Amino acid sequence: MPNNAGQFTQEDAQWMVRALALAEQGLTTAHPNPRVGCVIVHAGRSVGEGFHARAGEPHAEVFALAAAGALARGATAYVTLEPCAHFGKTPPCAPALAAAGIARVVTAMVDPDPRVAGRGHELLRATGVQVDVGVMADEARWLNRGFISRIERGRPWVTLKIAQSLDGRTALANGASRWITGEEARRDVQFLRARQSAILTGIDTVLMDDARLNVRLSAHELKIEGAVRQPVRIVLDSGLRLPPFAPIFDAPGVIQIYTRDVMAGIHHDGLTARGAQLIAAPASDSGLDLNFILQHLAAQGVNELLIEAGSKLSGAFMAQQWVDELVVYQAPILLGHQAQASVALPNVVQLDDAPRWQITETQRLGEDIRITLIKKAIKP
Repeated sequence: MPNNAGQFTQEDAQWMVRALALAEQGLTTAHPNPRVGCVIVHAGRSVGEGFHARAGEPHAEVFALAAAGALARGATAYVTLEPCAHFGKTPPCAPALAAAGIARVVTAMVDPDPRVAGRGHELLRATGVQVDVGVMADEARWLNRGFISRIERGRPWVTLKIAQSLDGRTALANGASRWITGEEARRDVQFLRARQSAILTGIDTVLMDDARLNVRLSAHELKIEGAVRQPVRIVLDSGLRLPPFAPIFDAPGVIQIYTRDVMAGIHHDGLTARGAQLIAAPASDSGLDLNFILQHLAAQGVNELLIEAGSKLSGAFMAQQWVDELVVYQAPILLGHQAQASVALPNVVQLDDAPRWQITETQRLGEDIRITLIKKAIKP
């Protein structure tokens, strides 16, 4: 994302780049908290660094202050997000920075969380600390686009994953789809899943593909310490057809099932016995009210939601313009017009009415290509 540092020096940008790199170390673990990095600089060199790894554990500033020790006095702290000023699961960081004698705090952006939202900066200024805000703000917002979306828009950042042929097909006419993409692309999907708060699919995908939707990488492969965090797996099942012996229950992690009536069908007792959380959702013309589901997920602290679903459900999210990001794995094969389309969309009458997307990244993965796109003019 572009840099809008403006009045800041090259040195400020240099140290914020380092702080952002530290924050990225919490990419797969920090949920539901934002990813935050901190660098403390004294006399032109880094004397303390830290990042926020997991909810309930110390924040980035705490680790950086501990590493800096007495050298924190008179130093500058570079933080990717406004230091907190409220007591949550851990003590607030803004008072800790002031108490350590930090002379200047440079942050990339104000924390949109109403519990903070400028209060951390105000507290620091009130204690005589110089506060400068806005260096590499776009990069910081992009890193925490899910957290920001949940706070500012009341819904998660929604990414739709598609694995398709050159002619935009995801399965043969008979439903066969293993495997359109190669091993490297399928491994890359695991990293994509690991970054998500939750993964959503429809009941037909679970039943037809024996989908498990879990992260199958080790902590070593993800370059993290501790256990691998499994995203919550969401199944939209309006008729409660999911059997309790489905393979999705054989993988670790929380499973939530949205349905019209949590007491309907013959599987209720078996599903709850397997630990599934059954949630009633209003009905809509297409099955379940997707807007309700997005808002409900946000209320649970879901920052980033990955959709891995069939063409109908994927198309429903696209038609409502709730998809913020597309990750398309393109395989060099052609399946023909009778094969199943990747996304079922309403017919576009005029080209000017077609949604426009901006390619942000392309990467070769074996014989396949991954294309990442976002909506044009979108602001996370």
